[in-house]
Amino acid sequence: MHILWLGDAASFDVALVGGKVANLSRLAACHHVPPGFCLTTTALDEGLNRDMGHDLAEWMVPTLYHAMSDAYDELAARCGGDNPMVAVRSSAADEDGASASFAGQHDTYLNISGTRAVAEAVIKFWASARSPRALEYRRRHGLSVEDTRIAVLVHQMVPADVSAVAFSANPITSSRDEVMVNASWGLGESIVSGTVTPDTYILRKSDLAVLMQEIGDKEVMTVAVPGGTEEVAVPDTLRSQPALATAELETLARLVLSLEQDMGWPVDVECAFHAGELYLLQCRPITTLRSANTN
Repeated sequence: MHILWLGDAASFDVALVGGKVANLSRLAACHHVPPGFCLTTTALDEGLNRDMGHDLAEWMVPTLYHAMSDAYDELAARCGGDNPMVAVRSSAADEDGASASFAGQHDTYLNISGTRAVAEAVIKFWASARSPRALEYRRRHGLSVEDTRIAVLVHQMVPADVSAVAFSANPITSSRDEVMVNASWGLGESIVSGTVTPDTYILRKSDLAVLMQEIGDKEVMTVAVPGGTEEVAVPDTLRSQPALATAELETLARLVLSLEQDMGWPVDVECAFHAGELYLLQCRPITTLRSANTN
C-alpha cells in the first residue's frame, strides 16, 4: 500500500503516512483541507531504481510511477481540471509530534504541475531525508538517524491571497488563554522562512477580544509563478495595510480553537485564504510551550 488519500482510514496511521498527513487526514472530513494523496513511508523501500541515471523522474520504479500518475489524474478530476497545480510536502514518520515539528527541515515544492515534475519532487524529498541538516536535527531531538522513513504529500495548491500561521496558545509566553496569529500577503513561505515581518495579533480565548495588534511593514510576499514560486515586493499601498479583515481574523481564531478541541492539544496551524475561503494546510502540536505554565 504505497498511495493513500487524505481522509482514508488507513491514512490515520502515523507510521505509514507521517505526522503531517495523519493529522490532516483526521481533520479532512470536517474542515476545509485541500484534496490530496500521500506516497507512504513504505514507498521508498521499493520505489527507487537500483540503476539511477541523470533524470530524476526515472529514479522511481515504473510501477510506482504509474500508480502515482493514476493518483495525479484522479486528483485532477477531484480538482475539476487537467494537470492541476499542486504542493508537494514531506511527512516524516516522527514529524509534527509533541517534541519535534521538523519545521523548515525539508523543502516544500509549490505550484508543481505534471506527473514527471511531481516524481522529481518526491525523489528530492527521499534524498533530503538523509541530508546533513535533517540528520543533525534528528540528533538534537534524540530521534533515530538510521530509520528516516518519510512519506510525501501531494495536494491541491491553494493560490493564497493571504496566509497565516496561528497558535491556540501563546508560544512566547506559554499562556493557554490566548491565541496568536501571524498573517501576511501571498503564500505562507515568506512567513515560515522569516523573510517578511507579518501582522501579529494576540486574542483572548474566552471572547476573541484583540489584546494586541501589530501591523507589520510587509515588504515582500511569495507568489506562484510557472513551475514554482517567487518572492516579490508588496505594492506600497498594501505594505502597511492589515492582511486580515476583522471577520477573517475571527474565523481563523475560531478554527484554531476548534482544532485544539478536535486534536486534544495546543495547535500550531498553517492556513490560507483564497477568494474568501479559508483552507487548512497543516496542523501540528506547539512544541515550545513550557509545561509548567498552564495559565
